[in-house]
Amino acid sequence: MDPISAIDLYWRPGCPFCMDLMGRLSRAGLPVREFNIWEDDEAAARVRAVADGNEIVPTVFVGGHSMINPSLEQIEAAVREHAPELLAS
Repeated sequence: MDPISAIDLYWRPGCPFCMDLMGRLSRAGLPVREFNIWEDDEAAARVRAVADGNEIVPTVFVGGHSMINPSLEQIEAAVREHAPELLAS
């Protein structure tokens, strides 16, 4: 299995929950790749695939593990379980 290089964060402009989570992740120092679902059709499709056909954001992936509107604590727990190598970065 390939190592995970970053948390994938799916967001859209104007989403206050997305902006809050982006700030929290930045302060936590975790590596993050951001995908704007309004500009990236594949990103929107990935979100719909795990959100019962809806485009709910923020949606976060840690490897194959997805979370819809997670807390920073939930993301950190997922990183410890699915991608502990990200904690060293």
